[in-house]
Amino acid sequence: MRIGRVLTADGPRHVRADGDRLVPIEDPYAAFAAGRTPAVQGQDVAGEMLAPAVPVVVIGVAQNGPEHHSPVQAWLKSPRTVVPSGTAVPLRRDAGLAVAEGEIAVVIGKATRGLTEQNAHEYVLGVTAVNDLSSPDRAEWDPRNFESKSGDGYTPLGPWIDTDADIDDVGLTLRIDGTVVADTASRELPIPIRECLAYIASWSLLGPGDIVMTGAPYSQAQVQPGQTVAVTVSGVTLVTPLV
Repeated sequence: MRIGRVLTADGPRHVRADGDRLVPIEDPYAAFAAGRTPAVQGQDVAGEMLAPAVPVVVIGVAQNGPEHHSPVQAWLKSPRTVVPSGTAVPLRRDAGLAVAEGEIAVVIGKATRGLTEQNAHEYVLGVTAVNDLSSPDRAEWDPRNFESKSGDGYTPLGPWIDTDADIDDVGLTLRIDGTVVADTASRELPIPIRECLAYIASWSLLGPGDIVMTGAPYSQAQVQPGQTVAVTVSGVTLVTPLV
């Protein structure tokens, strides 16, 4: 199932995709906690697509790319940087290079008490696409990633959560202006998603709607204003024009 959020005349609604139809559903996190498929609630709706989750916490996994052999490390990113697919994001002109990092975003489905490597999938509502926009030159002065990751709109997310994805084998493609610059998958991550989630849960409680960005396995590219970045995760494509 693909789950998203739509801004309707009556406010934000959770929906599932049914072809071109947007079918309203109950709170998917409540349904997930109860072990059931979200029930349909009312007639089809229309409206602007929003980011598919409203995280209280956004966590990035550090050094989970090529030739990194460090233990799992994580860092925090402001949830206020999350924007929907299609949102034009202004790149900072005062922070050096700009880089798009196509990543698999894990959407947590319930409180992570008791999460282990073995049962991690039982806590995951699904996966979606995320573009972890970055200004890597700032890391020389700020190793904690605050400056390099905090640009306005620097976490495009969505547009759909794929609840059927296998977190052990999720496809990931990064395109710049339509050209494929990376075609990889979660199996290329030096540290598997399960291990990342177990590490994070051992230190910090996550809850429904929180996001874990799992790292960029060969899926980074320098970008500049005027380009369009597309990140496809498990068949879900996130599009971000850069200005």
